[in-house]
Amino acid sequence: MKRIFSEHAYGAGPRTGCWWDETIAAPDWPEQSGELSVDVGIVGGGFTGISAALTLAEAGLRVAVLEAMTPAWGASGRNGGFCCLGGSRLSDAELRAKFGEDGCKQHHATERKAIELVSARLAEHGIDADRHSQGETMLAHSPRAMEEMRGYADSFEAHHGMEAQVSEQDDLAAQGMNAGFFGAVTIPLGFGLNPRKYLVGIAGAAQAAGAMLFQRSPVLEIDSQGQGVTLTTAGGRVRCDRAIVATNGYSSEDLPDWLGGRYLPSQSNVSVTRPMTDEELEAQGWTTLQASYDSRNLLHYFRLMPDKRFLFGNRGGILSTPGVEAAARKANRRDFERMFPAWKHVETPHQWSGMVCVSRTKAPFIGAVPGHPGLYASMCYHGNGVAMASWSGTQMARVLLDPQADAETPPSMRVPLTKFPLGPLRRAFVPPMYALLKLGDLR
Repeated sequence: MKRIFSEHAYGAGPRTGCWWDETIAAPDWPEQSGELSVDVGIVGGGFTGISAALTLAEAGLRVAVLEAMTPAWGASGRNGGFCCLGGSRLSDAELRAKFGEDGCKQHHATERKAIELVSARLAEHGIDADRHSQGETMLAHSPRAMEEMRGYADSFEAHHGMEAQVSEQDDLAAQGMNAGFFGAVTIPLGFGLNPRKYLVGIAGAAQAAGAMLFQRSPVLEIDSQGQGVTLTTAGGRVRCDRAIVATNGYSSEDLPDWLGGRYLPSQSNVSVTRPMTDEELEAQGWTTLQASYDSRNLLHYFRLMPDKRFLFGNRGGILSTPGVEAAARKANRRDFERMFPAWKHVETPHQWSGMVCVSRTKAPFIGAVPGHPGLYASMCYHGNGVAMASWSGTQMARVLLDPQADAETPPSMRVPLTKFPLGPLRRAFVPPMYALLKLGDLR
């Protein structure tokens, strides 16, 4: 494997302290060994891969999922648990300019469908994933941001046919959102959940439908130049008619080689407090269970969970070493105390990080891998993978079952990934980009 971060990023260090690990045990999948033949092989056992496997297995295909580590090890098992709109960084103006008004509408409709899909799967398979929050709330970090958010509320209704609730600064305390913000906009779409419970739930459903799920079975080579696709693992080979690469931020530059330079992982840091008392919650004035985030470019995301633990996350850096990890956790704690000063005494015993994945096209990619017959990919969800990865993996499976289903993929997500400048050194662009974003947050 050729990866652009140090080995530390792909080891146990960053996920040490992950709260979700304490909430449900990981299933014990077998390791792949020997020769295996299936209809579809899937590289990666996160939301994308498991969603694809579930859809294909329910249609009667033989499916094998190859997870390099253990179930829920990657971003799907350590993210913030926000099932919400998002998945791309394209503005409405960019969507209209590149894909027309119809393409813009289809993009927004897909974001809604992604949330609805997760909701439907929770209900259909009886998955108790600690669902909470009535939609999602964005909080203004400055008066100017609040002005812009009022415009967003208007455009939201135009795009989605439902009203967003605007809360002025004086309204927030009564709504249990006292943290020094200048107002808020709440949209009636999305919810919070326990991502590990959700992943374990849909993985169980996939197995019940006949999918074969393997752990500790890293794919070391992908050969798609012969008849079908051969996936070589540490313990054997899986021969398949077609295969899906679903590795997102934990991808390798050479699996397949086309992927080299076409994705950019970026760290996200999360912490979770101990359970708080009602008195502690009242002291800060934050009592809502709303899934929330602020309006900064380098945003913070946070929510009070049903067990009265508070989750707090922020975007991380571009390096991954034990020292950088320690500094990132300190920065996360510092921001938590600054934004919620009444909780400075509240411990955050659980802290961890994981990698999100962005593309130069600023949108997810769902489709065939150019130059690799029978090979497909679905990835790059820009930090909003719970809903969009679930939908994208499902949609990739639908396209394999019926090529005409590709018409349901928004044109914004059919554009093949393009290379970032500097190839393996592309992370060098991130520090100046972060600096510009931080300057923008001072407005």
